[in-house]
Amino acid sequence: MNFAPGAWKYALPPLLVAPFALIISVTASAVSLALGVATLAFFRDPDRTPPPTGAVSPADGTVSVLRTEGDRVRLGVFMNVWHVHVVRAPFDARVVDVEHVPGAYKPAFSKDSDRNERVHVSLEPTDDPEPAYEADGETATATAEVTFIAGAFARRIHPYVEEGEEIERGQRIGHIAFGSRVDVLFPSEVDPEDLAVEPGTKTTAGETVILEARAADLPFGVGAGEFDLEAEFEAETGAAADEPGDASEAADGSSASS
Repeated sequence: MNFAPGAWKYALPPLLVAPFALIISVTASAVSLALGVATLAFFRDPDRTPPPTGAVSPADGTVSVLRTEGDRVRLGVFMNVWHVHVVRAPFDARVVDVEHVPGAYKPAFSKDSDRNERVHVSLEPTDDPEPAYEADGETATATAEVTFIAGAFARRIHPYVEEGEEIERGQRIGHIAFGSRVDVLFPSEVDPEDLAVEPGTKTTAGETVILEARAADLPFGVGAGEFDLEAEFEAETGAAADEPGDASEAADGSSASS
C-alpha cells in the first residue's frame, strides 16, 4: 500500500505511544493504535487506472458543486474523511501557475468554503492544437484550473507540481491532509451539458469520467482515442440502411428459386 507524503509524520506518534499506553490501560493503548492506523488509512494512495477516454475526476468523493461562473463551469468534489485524499490531474496539461491563497477554515460542504484557504493550479491543456480564442487583439490559450480547498479540519494542502511541469491525465498532483474539496474550473468552451456527472454523483479520482466529448468541440483532448461521434453515427445509419436492401435481395432470391 502506498501512502501520501507526510503520512508517517502524523501516524508514527500514536503508533509509538500505543505500547507504552498499556501502562495506563488496555483501552488507552487500543485508542492510540487505532488513531495511528486510521491516520495511515487517511493517507492511503492506491494506484488508479484512467479509462481510455475522458477527463477524469480529480478527487474521490461526491460532486457537491456544479455551477456556472460567467461563461465557465465549475465542478466541485467534496471529500469526506474516509475518502482517498490524493488529487489527480483531470487531463494532460502543462502547469501554468501554482498559487496559494490564505483564507478561512469553514466546513468544505458549506457555501462559505469558497473563502477558505486554497491552492490554485492553473493548467494549459497540452492537447490544444491551436489558440482557443483572442482577447483584445492578442491570441490567448484556453486554461483550466484545479483548486485544492481546505476545510474545517483539513488545513494542510500539499501540491506536488510546479510551474512549467508537464503532467498526464490521472497523475498525482497533490493531496489535502484529512480531506476537504477539490474544484475544476473548465475553459469557457465547456458547457454544463457536456459533463458526464451531476450533483450527488460518487467519483473516484483518476477513474471516473467527468467530461467525455470530442476534442474538435473542446479546447483540449480528453484522452487518447477520442470517439468520433459523427463517424460512429454514419457507420450505424449506414449499417441500418443496408439491412432493408439485404432483406429485399434475400426475398428476391427466394422468389426466383420458387
